[in-house]
Amino acid sequence: MKSDIRVCSEWESNHERPVYTLSPTCPECGAESVNSAPAPFDPNDAYGEYRRALYRRVR
Repeated sequence: MKSDIRVCSEWESNHERPVYTLSPTCPECGAESVNSAPAPFDPNDAYGEYRRALYRRVR
């Protein structure tokens, strides 16, 4: 599922804080906006087993 909420791609250099929008461009600076959602979980992650084992060991 794709998120409708987008964030300015240039917010770190042009703004004090992230600028969120629903439009394809930033309303404040006109830069392109990008999807603000994190990358989806991939069940075929080649290193997921090792990452989970390390997490269990550290806890």
